[in-house]
Amino acid sequence: MKKHFIIACLILCLAIQQSSAQSKLPQLLIRLDDIGMNHSVNMAMQQFAKTGIPFSASVQFATPWYQEAVAILKQNPQVSVGVHLTLTSEWRYYRWGPVTGRTAVPSLVDKVGYFPQSTDAFAQSGYKIEEVEKELSAQIERAIASGLKISYIDPHMGIALSTPKLRALTEKLARKYHLGISPLSKAAYFHETYMEMWGEPVATKQSAFLNYVSTKLSKTRPNLVVIHVAQQGPEMDALFDMNSSMMNTKAGKPLTSLHRQTELNMLLSPQFKAMVGKKFTPINYTQLLAGKDIGTLKALNDQ
Repeated sequence: MKKHFIIACLILCLAIQQSSAQSKLPQLLIRLDDIGMNHSVNMAMQQFAKTGIPFSASVQFATPWYQEAVAILKQNPQVSVGVHLTLTSEWRYYRWGPVTGRTAVPSLVDKVGYFPQSTDAFAQSGYKIEEVEKELSAQIERAIASGLKISYIDPHMGIALSTPKLRALTEKLARKYHLGISPLSKAAYFHETYMEMWGEPVATKQSAFLNYVSTKLSKTRPNLVVIHVAQQGPEMDALFDMNSSMMNTKAGKPLTSLHRQTELNMLLSPQFKAMVGKKFTPINYTQLLAGKDIGTLKALNDQ
């Protein structure tokens, strides 16, 4: 009996030591953006979800494939869900418009009833802030009605945080619906550092990411890395980005598919998986926001 007691104590001590060591590791917040945009993006998210690693998924509830995303996310409770507040539709032939309908928010749509195709087009559209509030509220309410637990909101292409008035509106909506805000760039709400892989060239994307998460994470603040994934194939290969020339060759060949498959590959790589629990502790926004007061939500100063 005494021998068994000693063994049990040793096992408990080892478990405590391991837990203590892991608690000292940097916290890594992986956020996958544009979920629900299409089937290829959803399937890529599902691939990463099968690893069991906690992460956050920002869903575009105004896009055609959001219902498939909802079904996948209901099977993966380790994934924290956010509403990717959407006011643009950036692809040449693949478009979407407001949840509220074009007649309810006429200042938010172009002549064929879709959201503008670039951040510049949105800024110059003469949008009305009250119509922005109506549309973004509808997107959040659609998300809540889906049955998913929604933890946060964040801005697709940065728009919902891009001006003082839009930022104030986004903060108002977060307080109204009791949600956190995942940041754009350095305007953090919960002391997150910020890194995104979108603009990294395909050739160096994986090495840059692995180097960042293995050597450059803060030990005192949560580390947010924003990632865009998709399975490369005909659906993604056809998407010409109207907002960024970087995502197309000079000859007009779309590159988004290759970029997003590369970002998926780096998350599924043996090198990344080997770092989990050794170089960092993966967390999601539900975990980060636990116990936080979001009733007076304001962006912290740029870091």
